[in-house]
Amino acid sequence: MKKLISVLVIFFAISFTVQAQNTPCSGKKGGISHCDGARFVCNDGSYSQSKKSCSGEDFVTKSSIPEITSTVAEPAIKTNTKTEMPRQGDLLELDYQGFTVWLDCRQRAPVKFRYNAQHDNGNEARAKDFKLDPNVPKECQQTSTAAYGHGYDRGHQVPANHLDYSPEAIKQSNFMTNILPQTSQMNRGAWLLTEEIIECYRDIDELLVIGGVIMGNNPADDYFVQSHGVKTPDAFWKVVIRGTGQDERAIAWVVPNSKDATRKHLDGYLVSVAELERMTSETIPVADYAKHDKPSASWIIPTGCNKG
Repeated sequence: MKKLISVLVIFFAISFTVQAQNTPCSGKKGGISHCDGARFVCNDGSYSQSKKSCSGEDFVTKSSIPEITSTVAEPAIKTNTKTEMPRQGDLLELDYQGFTVWLDCRQRAPVKFRYNAQHDNGNEARAKDFKLDPNVPKECQQTSTAAYGHGYDRGHQVPANHLDYSPEAIKQSNFMTNILPQTSQMNRGAWLLTEEIIECYRDIDELLVIGGVIMGNNPADDYFVQSHGVKTPDAFWKVVIRGTGQDERAIAWVVPNSKDATRKHLDGYLVSVAELERMTSETIPVADYAKHDKPSASWIIPTGCNKG
């Protein structure tokens, strides 16, 4: 009996030893860490003496699988949903319905405008409220929509009356991006007369109207820097072009922003397009032969013209 027990003990010892040898990294070696070719590397850093090959995935532990980290950056979240506006040099180009204004962000001022005046077929009422343009950065706009005071009107660069075919265009013409301080005498006098001439002649020919400002350097009348963030222009200019080819004609004015700029003085503000280009450094799309003509008087308003 004792002999049988001894044989069994020896058998189980041999079996345990064989099993331990065939199980990679067993016991104190702490299990498999990873493979080095066909050999097992144990968690204690030693190589296993197992005869098995470390090529089978069944022996690879979770800790031996390297963590995969994506190197592709996630797309940045865009917080600014506004479409980038086109620029002409340092100016922001604002394309409204029926007219374009170029805004100088540094001066918070519309310094140039352009539109086509076509046959009058609308009668939309003029908007009453002046507003900031919600689509233009605030730092580019005037800081207030309130009336200027000091005898100055909120003067339009492009008048609402030439956009009366569209309620939206009328509304946009009252954005402060189309407004600058104009003396009431000038706004309701010589400047208004240029608008009436356009109103009448657009029923005869389609007109191209281009205009802008001469800011100058006269701090004595810069009343609105603190209240609105904008300086007072010294003058406003405008060119009206009609006809094509050999029939192309143009008329141009530089109107001072003063109390003297009444209707009766408009002819005194006539200049040739060539003179205007020298004064403003602008290039006006007028035929060369017409650039040097300066009419002796502003175009006469035809009898019976509906200026409304």
